[in-house]
Formats: sequence, C-alpha cells, structure tokens
Amino acid sequence: MKKSLITLLTIPLLLSGCSLFGGGGDENDPNSETGSKKLSIRFHVDESSAEGQGYKKLIDQFNTEHAAEEIMVTPDFRARSDGDIAFENDLATDMTEGTLPDIITFDAPKCSSYAETGYLYDISELLSSEEKAKYLSLNTYKGKLYGIPIQESSAGFYYNKTIFHNAGLDYVSNYTVQNPWTFDEFKTVCETLKNAGGVTRAVDMRLDTDKSETATYLLYPFIYAAGGSFVDETGLQAMGYFNSNASKDGFRFIRELQDAGYTGRDIGATDFFTGKVGMYLSSGWTIPDLDNKFPTTFGNHDRSKWGILPYPKSVKAASATGSWSFAITANKRKDKTLVVELLKFLTNPTSSKLITDHTGMIPANKEAPVEYKAGDPEKVLYDQLQTTGKERPVTIGYSEFTESFRQVISEMSGPTKTKDDVNSIVDNKARVFQDGLDLLK
Repeated sequence: MKKSLITLLTIPLLLSGCSLFGGGGDENDPNSETGSKKLSIRFHVDESSAEGQGYKKLIDQFNTEHAAEEIMVTPDFRARSDGDIAFENDLATDMTEGTLPDIITFDAPKCSSYAETGYLYDISELLSSEEKAKYLSLNTYKGKLYGIPIQESSAGFYYNKTIFHNAGLDYVSNYTVQNPWTFDEFKTVCETLKNAGGVTRAVDMRLDTDKSETATYLLYPFIYAAGGSFVDETGLQAMGYFNSNASKDGFRFIRELQDAGYTGRDIGATDFFTGKVGMYLSSGWTIPDLDNKFPTTFGNHDRSKWGILPYPKSVKAASATGSWSFAITANKRKDKTLVVELLKFLTNPTSSKLITDHTGMIPANKEAPVEYKAGDPEKVLYDQLQTTGKERPVTIGYSEFTESFRQVISEMSGPTKTKDDVNSIVDNKARVFQDGLDLLK
C-alpha cells in the first residue's frame, strides 16, 4: 500500500523532535513515564470545553481509584481547531518516533484509515463477546475490532414550535421516525415558513460549516436518502458512486433549498436560537444549548418550545450516525492489561452516561442509566439512530472523501457560488476523490 497523503504531510514535523507521554521506553519499568503503571491518553477536545471537563472527571476518578496501586493516567488534550490535519500529523510523527499514547479518541469513520496505517491495536481478543454486545456500535475493519464508542449520535431538524404554530404548521408532528417526511414535503414546509414572514430563513442547513467535518456529518444522509452512495464495497472506487445520478439528486436537493431562498450561508450562528430561523439542522450536542442558554426564546428546560423532526427521505430514509470512540494504539507497550482496564472503565455504563450528560449525545453503552420517554427530543434521535442510521462511507481514504464532499458543498453554495451546475461539480470532485484513493491502493 502506498503512503497516505496525511503521512506525507508530516515530514516537516518529524524534524521537530516532538514527543508525548506514553508509548515508548521500557514498558516493564514502573518508574518511567512509559512504564507499566504510567498510562497516557489523548483527547480531541480542549480541556476547558464541556466534553473536556467530562473526560477530566473520568481520568481523575480512575486515578483516585487506583492510587494505592500507583497507577497513573496522564491526559493530553489536543483540540481539533484546525480539523483533522494537525491531529493526524501528530499521530504520524508519534508512530515514527515510537511515542504514541496508550489510548486515543478518534472519529468513527476514521477507523479504516487509522487501522490500515498502523495506529490502532487489534483488541478483538481482549473483550469477550458479552462485553462487545453491550455497545450500540463497534469500530471494526477487515473483521477485526479496533475501537469502542464513547457515545453515539444522530441528527435532525430542531424546530421552533411557536414559529411553526403561527405559520399553521402544527401538523409537522405527524412526521416521525416511522413516518418521515419526503423531500417535497420538506420544501412545502420551507415555502410556508418563507411566505408566513417573521423569519429571515426557513432552515439553517449549516452550509457554512464546509471547512470542518460538521458539514459532511450533517449533510451526507441526503445523498443516501436520494438512493445514492459514495464508494463501492472495497472503499476504493468512487467514480460511478460518488457521482451517480442518484447521488447527484441528493446534492441537487441541497442546492435547490438555497436557490429557493429557504437557506443560505449568510445565516448567523445564533439566528435559530434567537427566533430568526424556523429550523436548524444539528446533532444532540445542541440540546444542552437549547435547555440552558436561550431562555428568551426557548425558556429554561422548556421542551414545549421546541422539538426535533427526522431527516426527510426521497428513495429511502437515512440519518446521520457515528461519533467518537476510544482505541488502544499499537505503541511499544507489550503488556496491554492495564490499558484494557482503562478502556473498559472509560466505556462502562456510568462513564458513558457522564460523558453524554456533558455532550447531549446518546450513550454508546446500552446499559447506561438513561431512559427516553415518548415525545422527548432525545427519543427522536435515539429511535432514528436505531432505525435509519447510516454510517459515513467505510474507506481508508476517508480524509479524501470528506474533503471532496465539503468541496461540493462549498462550490454549490459558497459566497462566490459557481455557475457550474451540480452535475459538473460532483463529477469533478468524484475524480479528485478517486485520484486520492488511487494513491492509497
């Protein structure tokens, strides 16, 4: 297999002598920073963030519980403020220098490329079948297990019930996970909101997030819902899939919403939250904000003011899924016993609940002490995850995929919106994606 483009980008960094706690050294020396009782873990968020604070609590708890055994975990918080590039450059550098941390957090669709590159350790035999069955999903590649999910996710359309009531749209409550609305019904609701007045846009489709994974995560289901796809079963063929007629229909639907004036890139970050926009496409991470930060519009924990609608469908129902996971790395530590113990602690029911209380996401551990009631927004997301959740494409070229996907969104909807039609944009980016895949074969 040829080197990943990401690996090639790390060459300048290899000269810097960058190193981290964990991974190298004598794994049998308990007094060294990388010894048998000194563990390290890298998180993808800032320590000061809500999610970061949740992780810190878990690490502090683990260290306290194991203080008598002199087991100590050192956390390393590295926020992905610039996307995946810096995070993955660090991984490549650490692997080359033999300084990989014991555990990393990683985004679920990166499992294939990380496993293929050699970052991750095969944990297939380290967990029993009973333990594996406790999770909503598992991170596998070529039949081997490489990661355990921290949390699971789903997304949908948050909507302002007051705005919808005033526009005569109370009937949208009939659109459920079991009976999702269609693309045409979605457009009808948007047109009604536009004509009713009182809002600057019908829906925030988050088109301005095309510089991060957010755009891919929130928008890829529309291509599946139109009957499209992105790669073949090998994950190495994009032409004829990414740019199939069905896939183009999905991209075209997104473009049509902007052309009709229902959405746009000029929507302010808080416009939905302050009552200027009727709907907002987002994941569970928005729930804590609605509950706590916008009392004027939505009250304090007043669930009567807002709801969540599922993704609309054309050919078939599809919704976003896949979130962050923990993985043991293939570092120099030969005895993984303590690392596995830490992994199991981080993903147990109580830990899963603690993290999702901070993020608003769905616990990945099925035994987590949560209960979603009928009518709860969380129940919509949970049911959608179970019923129509469709993961992002499984390919070792995931970085190449998401870059091409985001470029389609950017060129279809950017400030200097291209005059090219959707067909030519998608064809062009499919070729770029395929060229990237060919380098990885």
